[in-house]
Amino acid sequence: MSDNTVASSSPTPLTLLGLGAMGAALARTWLAAGHPLTVWNRSPGRTAELAAAGARVATTAAEAVAASPLVVTCLLDDASVREALAEADLTGRDLVDLTTSTPAESRTRAAWANERGARFLDGGIMAVPPMIGVPEAGGYVFYSGSREVFDTHRETLAVPVATRYVGADPGSAALHDVALLSAMTAMFAGARHAAALVADAGIDQEEFGTLVADWLTAMAPATAAYAGGPVPEDPTSAAVAEAGDAALLRTAEEQGVGTALLIASAGSMNGV
Repeated sequence: MSDNTVASSSPTPLTLLGLGAMGAALARTWLAAGHPLTVWNRSPGRTAELAAAGARVATTAAEAVAASPLVVTCLLDDASVREALAEADLTGRDLVDLTTSTPAESRTRAAWANERGARFLDGGIMAVPPMIGVPEAGGYVFYSGSREVFDTHRETLAVPVATRYVGADPGSAALHDVALLSAMTAMFAGARHAAALVADAGIDQEEFGTLVADWLTAMAPATAAYAGGPVPEDPTSAAVAEAGDAALLRTAEEQGVGTALLIASAGSMNGV
């Protein structure tokens, strides 16, 4: 389910814990949309800009949680969330966790929040800070867990970036998030490998970078097949694919580039 980024017609008060690059970007968009916002960050120096923009700065996480019925966390990791909320009274709060975590961690955090009297919604952010508040950038957040919490705060959550609800399992958003990030990580690793191959070959690096981006863009539609999408017709035989993989390895060795990435990926173009 997908929603375009919208602004709430009746701005909801909320609390945000965590003002790193992503948290600060989220905070700015909520403030710009008129939402009363309470913020807390472990390093107080990051709150000055937001205070000047109208945010209320809490001195402790517990104080910040007490300020609003809707509490959003955007911290370093799951352990940071647990530590920040250790002394907070979560009774009657709706807790939305946008911290990157594993599916198991998200399920554990949901049970933990429920035991402390809160409703829980997990989120996986598919965007980088410059995409926040820019609908045309195409970013969005996966949400999973309490459907009631999602429906209640849907408009508020959609102010910074679009929303996609992916099910009642609190771990579903994290699984979607990490799966896509894993694909991205491997793609960037492949691009770095390609750049390393030509680094000392007298090839124009900027021009080659454009070639890499264009080639990956052309190949991108075929990736859907790995997740059960339509399988494109591949005229390449297994023998030809195997020979091609071997050539990739030999070239890397000739150029003095590590082969671990290629060994891990061997056969991927042939559906193995």
